[in-house]
Amino acid sequence: MTGTDRATEAFVAHRNLLFTVAYELLGSAADAEDVLQETWLRWVKVDLDTVQDHRAYLVRIASRQALQRLRTLGRRKESYVGPWLPEPLLTAPDVAEDVELADSVSMAMLLVLETLKPTERAVFVLREVFGLDYDEIAKAVDKTPEAVRQVAHRARSHVAARRPRGVVSANQTRDALEAFQRAVNTGDLQGLVDILAPDVVFLGDGGGVVQALPRPVVGAEKVARLLALAVERLAEGSLEITQINGQPALILRFSDEVDTVTVLHVEDGKIAGLYAVRNPAKLAHLTEETFLTR
Repeated sequence: MTGTDRATEAFVAHRNLLFTVAYELLGSAADAEDVLQETWLRWVKVDLDTVQDHRAYLVRIASRQALQRLRTLGRRKESYVGPWLPEPLLTAPDVAEDVELADSVSMAMLLVLETLKPTERAVFVLREVFGLDYDEIAKAVDKTPEAVRQVAHRARSHVAARRPRGVVSANQTRDALEAFQRAVNTGDLQGLVDILAPDVVFLGDGGGVVQALPRPVVGAEKVARLLALAVERLAEGSLEITQINGQPALILRFSDEVDTVTVLHVEDGKIAGLYAVRNPAKLAHLTEETFLTR
């Protein structure tokens, strides 16, 4: 087997893992794919006889490339029109079965990760989601193991204060989603209010390309009124329950074209967050399932 064949075999074996690492750091499938390309170009030049652990080495390369890109994306997001939401992924059923993985790629959690500094996010994801040891993380982020421990402590405290309360099963989310769909289909305003948490937040991402709410809408009655106004338009399209980022979600289509992906975040049986992605550039990856793994 040639060196290139060995490199290809190792890269393909860990591709889904590398994509998952990059996506959790970036919240963008398109950028994660670019990171994979950059990782491959560097990996194919490595002398594999000097590499003991292919998985760890590949994760290190991908993490470095994603971290560089994350810093660049942060500057781009400063000029983004309206609220920014992660790019939704049509995920395979096995993602939901891994509760910790599904939680880590959920819209709600990815938005929490957005509040971390780039290095904090990288350290948190590599340690808490993928279980890398501090020495390995240190090589990925160019810090000492002791510095990484301190960063990890700060990041954990930051996330703990903001992360969604508890882990909700996919079945609980699906039940809330079906109740939400019934209320929307019937235009039942009180039914909508009943299924929404008092402090529910609605975020819409159109990227300045298509119409979307310019700022968050907060509160059950305000969100219910907003959704009730949209009932007539929803009736003109088709709503499909599917799995996005490891959680049940709704896809709205008009003439078979995806118009909006709405992901629900559920806490204590109530919908605490609605994340509606309409930016066409973020819906391009919804043609096929994405396989995520730890």
